[in-house]
Amino acid sequence: MNNYPTIPLPEYREYSVEEMRRRANDFYADIKRRRTVREFSDRPVPRDIIDTALRAAGTAPSGANLQPWHFAVVSGPDTKKKIRQAAEAEEREFYAHRASAEWLAALAPLGTDDQKPFLEKAPYLIAVFLQKFGELPDGRKVKHYYPAESTGLATGILITALHTAGLATLTHTPSPMKFLNEILGRPKSERPFLLLVVGYPADDARVPDIERKSLEEFTSFIDT
Repeated sequence: MNNYPTIPLPEYREYSVEEMRRRANDFYADIKRRRTVREFSDRPVPRDIIDTALRAAGTAPSGANLQPWHFAVVSGPDTKKKIRQAAEAEEREFYAHRASAEWLAALAPLGTDDQKPFLEKAPYLIAVFLQKFGELPDGRKVKHYYPAESTGLATGILITALHTAGLATLTHTPSPMKFLNEILGRPKSERPFLLLVVGYPADDARVPDIERKSLEEFTSFIDT
């Protein structure tokens, strides 16, 4: 028997099958427009829109409901410049020494290189940190379960919320990313998960001409 308090399932809404189908189709039609953008406008974005998208991210499921994430939201030009300088230093090492020929060939269609001007141009950078441990008020550590999976789920919801609001994003993962802890004042116990670039796309933004896998290529159904 569960001795912990429970409440009735709040605000669940059941729809007719036709309404379910319409909603699923509408969502797919909208989300398939989402594209990773590398050319951003410097147009300002209202802070409350970012706040609401982050609240949506905070509703993500997590191991034991421990919510093992932290989102550091950067809008200041000085900090963005420091992040760009540190990220480009790591990227130069990556493209010149760390990446295999196979890896570079896989990246070639995307047109990426070690120059990351979007880190200064976009109005917001959101550094996502994974927390392997939490801390109680008395200083004791609490182990977090499935922190990578949980943080990934929250980040996916954040990207979807920002797209739904009409903003473009870029998931940027320079490796290693420990410079984010130092620049943003985050404890060493947190691991940088990714850097999300957020804003309006530039008026002349272009994206690679690529295709996504079909449903049949990434799905299997087992009916027995």
